[in-house]
Amino acid sequence: MNAAAYKLAELNKESRMGAMGSESTAREVRRIDLSDFEARKAQIAEELWSASVEVGFFQIVNHGIPQALVDHAFDTSARFFDLPHAVKAQYPHNKALNVGWESKAQVRPSTGTPDQKESYQITRPHMANLWPTEAELPHFQPDMLAFERECWALGMKVLSCFAYKLGFDPEFFTRAHNPASPEYQSTLRLLHYYPVDPATLGQPGVWRAGAHTDFDCLTLLFQRAGQGGLQVCPGKEMDGQAWSTVEPDNAAITCNIGDMLMRWSDDQLPSNFHRVRCPLPHEYLGSRYTLAYFAQADRDATIEGPGKKYPPISAGDYLRQRVAANFAKPY
Repeated sequence: MNAAAYKLAELNKESRMGAMGSESTAREVRRIDLSDFEARKAQIAEELWSASVEVGFFQIVNHGIPQALVDHAFDTSARFFDLPHAVKAQYPHNKALNVGWESKAQVRPSTGTPDQKESYQITRPHMANLWPTEAELPHFQPDMLAFERECWALGMKVLSCFAYKLGFDPEFFTRAHNPASPEYQSTLRLLHYYPVDPATLGQPGVWRAGAHTDFDCLTLLFQRAGQGGLQVCPGKEMDGQAWSTVEPDNAAITCNIGDMLMRWSDDQLPSNFHRVRCPLPHEYLGSRYTLAYFAQADRDATIEGPGKKYPPISAGDYLRQRVAANFAKPY
């Protein structure tokens, strides 16, 4: 299968996932303890592999990022989104580089309608003229970069376990995600899902985020207790469209395999569908904030699995194809 056909197959799959489907309580979202990581790495790798192959989503606890740092990142993110529209609009999303601020600009192939959210994306080498000033938002840049660095370090720990299971050397994925490289394209995304107007509840085609898979190798998602809506559906079960709710937990990071790692593993590790549904009438209707770190291999990294199931493709070309399919208009 050539690269164009692979891309088309992924988007065709995603375009079929826009229906409401049903909800399932049968799946377990496993919680994996990362404490004493170096001593327990082989055991942790087995647990991560099993959860990824069988479900595709998992949560990690005792992960090493201090809760105070996570809380501060959420507070800082909320302060950014509280800025006037005119201020945020000075730092517009650059589609080619996938950085900056956007509002209701992401249209999923699954729904064809805009996600009901705004986001701000940080990718280290491409942030020239995209940071709020110190007068607008004091300490925003250093604080967000410090949090991004913590996310990178944790992501590389988890990916080292997958490298071990795939027969790659332990630093394989760390070399492919180098923050010092101008080709670095891993992203910290701050997300604000808008409050829901009770009058729109139940309207068809309205999603906080339509069903999709992530483009990357690994996603680390930080959620706030009481601000739910995330649902998952394993890719291998996509025809049934039965969705499981992932309850937010301040102490746990929800992780999922992305399309890059699925390809890099020759499809041994499936990327799974997820979405954010609108609240039900009796649920919290206010703002939902999340922080997502996307471990996306550097643009000059070559994605090729151990069994060479697919032809090699650069991570830069791969990401460009996926971003182009999701951001359909300028803003």
